[in-house]
Amino acid sequence: MQTAQAGTLESMDCIVTVSESEKGRGITVSMEGASVARFGEAIVSSTKDTLKKMGVLDISVSVQDNGAGDLVLRARVEAAATRLLGGDAR
Repeated sequence: MQTAQAGTLESMDCIVTVSESEKGRGITVSMEGASVARFGEAIVSSTKDTLKKMGVLDISVSVQDNGAGDLVLRARVEAAATRLLGGDAR
């Protein structure tokens, strides 16, 4: 199974790890970190929205959050998904 990652564990950042998922499984999101209890629903929503805008329908996403804002999260999701799909997003 292929995986790709983007981000760091620095304060105000997150690590997003994506992996291939079986066709028809949809987008699954798992999360950990201090802000998940408070912002978990927003993290899932932003993650799924970003992937759907990219046309990605079947993928597994893990978010390890350390206080990342919405723009940072979306950028990390996009970069990790692009890497997984064979793009260059460095």
